Amino acid sequence: MNQLAENPENLELPELAEHDVIMLRYAVKLTKEPAKISADDVVQLRGAGFDDCAIHDICNVTAYFAFVNRVADGLGVELED
Repeated sequence: MNQLAENPENLELPELAEHDVIMLRYAVKLTKEPAKISADDVVQLRGAGFDDCAIHDICNVTAYFAFVNRVADGLGVELED
């Protein structure tokens, strides 16, 4: 899983189920290119078996971490070792 943390665009890890890959692609897109999220992205999540509640959770968790990281960066918070 360290490969995923180092290169989130490389989601060709054999231990990931297809629905996890779809979820992670959505999270990466929402993080890096939020203006490009479209209804098609939500349709893909539904097609992978996620219901509206799960999609809402995926979106909220992704957005929350983006927010917290931006606040920390904006305040100059340094990471612990």
